[in-house]
Amino acid sequence: MARALRRAFCAAVVLLLSVGVANAEAVRDLNARTLPGGGAVLPLELFPGNSTRLPVSAVRRQLHGHPTSSAHMRLYDDLLTNGYYTTRLWIGTPPQEFALIVDSGSTVTYVPCSTCEQCGNHQDPRFQPDASSTYQPVKCNTACTCDNDKQQCTYERQYAEMSSSSGVLGEDIVSFGDESALKPQKAVFGCENVETGDLFSQHADGIMGLGRGQLSIMDQLVEKGVISDSFSLCYGGMDIGGGAMVLGGISPPPDMVFSRSDPVRSPYYNIELKDLRVSGKSLGLNPKVFDSKHGTVLDSGTTYAYLPEEAFVALRNAITSKLHPLKQIRGPDPNYNDICFSGAGNDASQLSKHFPEVEMVFGNGQKLQLSPENYLFRHSKVHGAYCLGIFQNGKDPTTLLGGIIVRNTLVTYDRQNQKIGFWKTNCSQLWEGLKGHDAPSPAPSVSDNQTSTDGVSPAASPSALLDYTLPGQFQVGLITFDMSLNVSHLDLLPHIKELTELIGHELEVDAHQVHLMNYTSKGNSTLLKWGIFPAGPADIFSKTTALGIISRLEGRLRLPENYGSYQLVEWKVEPPLRRTWLQQHLWAVILGISVVVLLAFATLLVWYFWRHKSGGLVTYRPLGAPVPEQELQPL
Repeated sequence: MARALRRAFCAAVVLLLSVGVANAEAVRDLNARTLPGGGAVLPLELFPGNSTRLPVSAVRRQLHGHPTSSAHMRLYDDLLTNGYYTTRLWIGTPPQEFALIVDSGSTVTYVPCSTCEQCGNHQDPRFQPDASSTYQPVKCNTACTCDNDKQQCTYERQYAEMSSSSGVLGEDIVSFGDESALKPQKAVFGCENVETGDLFSQHADGIMGLGRGQLSIMDQLVEKGVISDSFSLCYGGMDIGGGAMVLGGISPPPDMVFSRSDPVRSPYYNIELKDLRVSGKSLGLNPKVFDSKHGTVLDSGTTYAYLPEEAFVALRNAITSKLHPLKQIRGPDPNYNDICFSGAGNDASQLSKHFPEVEMVFGNGQKLQLSPENYLFRHSKVHGAYCLGIFQNGKDPTTLLGGIIVRNTLVTYDRQNQKIGFWKTNCSQLWEGLKGHDAPSPAPSVSDNQTSTDGVSPAASPSALLDYTLPGQFQVGLITFDMSLNVSHLDLLPHIKELTELIGHELEVDAHQVHLMNYTSKGNSTLLKWGIFPAGPADIFSKTTALGIISRLEGRLRLPENYGSYQLVEWKVEPPLRRTWLQQHLWAVILGISVVVLLAFATLLVWYFWRHKSGGLVTYRPLGAPVPEQELQPL
């Protein structure tokens, strides 16, 4: 999806047409969602970590002490690679699985329907109402807009970047996964018949609406009394995706900071932002600059942050004034005047040595510290370079804070008490903590300025590294991984060499070690199977090298925007292939044959020149010596 579109609708208030039960809350779908502008869907469960303040076990105990059930759900994908985070939701009987974008700015949950006349190729098959024994259409009534046959309620959502979703409303059993304490519940959702724009081209199946409104999954569950009126989101850090989500209440950690969220002031999830500080120094702005129009809005479906012009200019100048040792360079996209700097190195945990800390000051005086990973994104073309992830919101005076601001921050939307809480933690490992009673403490955040010897590298993955070890006798001879690119194979094939070099660079191996083993075309997408082979004549990887490649594969593999969205499906390690005697000694055999051929050729040349030299010699005879007569031959 074009990055231009992402910025265009991130900076604008959503244009909405709500039909059906959602008439009352239509205008609440701010949903300035930022879909991936380059990159590719990576539903690898990126849940390694980089952040912390308190033990996750404390949160786990607080969760268990709550009187109502809650749904603990894993988050997938990566904010800046994919433009969004997704979770898994199962609809119907038997359950049909969907990958849905977690969006606090939307008020309706919808998935592509099997009857869809205009839907793109997404991650999972479309929902089949006829295949679910518990599906029921929401019948036409006075509270909704009906279809042409006056049989079923409909919905429609149209966004500022001119993408749209429309379809019918249905009710079915919604399941939240085996690891959730919340039992499956009946809920109303949208069954898409038409989608356009970015909604058509995105890899995720649909949207999980967490906003305020009758069709919101939150409002429906609260209305049933199965969860308390609160939910929490926790996004992974700069190099590690994934995270956790809780539908329902949790007791706040002791050092969680809060801001009031007034549902009357704005239908969106807003906070009372009064000031911004850079390296402890206030920008000196009038607090009203953050309270214009919709105020300061927190939207999980937006990637970056967007400020009114006055606030943006002041923040930009304050940050750049602290970066004298770094060199300002051009951004990755020539269509935008990104503010980027090189010379900070590739280690995200060391960014605080080069970039200043920023503080958000709320109306109650409490402050939220933003580390560099909360306002920077990596330059996609220059290693060791970073760009400012905060932009001017056009002429719109609304302050819009996207997911980049709350990376490695547990954000609790306490709707019941009209406040939003923030707690710096390790979001990628928080999910692992929520799964068990005696969860380990999360690793230090890249935003944590304190030195720690217990920290986990941002590139490490608990699933693949912390819990995955190679047996003592196991030897790795090949590492393979499948990658799905949202690009047709005809457009992709001319760039295979470039893509091979990019993958080699990202995995820190020689490009000659990276081989395209197979590819399959699926409509507008291509499934590629890659193999990473040992360097040189070696048959195997060392364990350290193999685990390093795997960690980089899961933790930081990213592609430029021109490759579209991608998904890293799976990786495997394979033992070295058993080779015959000839295969094992092939080079020696070739060398021996070459030597024999060269020796034979040299011998032939020597014999040839010797023969011609000896044949050309004439015996000397003295003058007057008798010569044998030679008989003349008749004509």
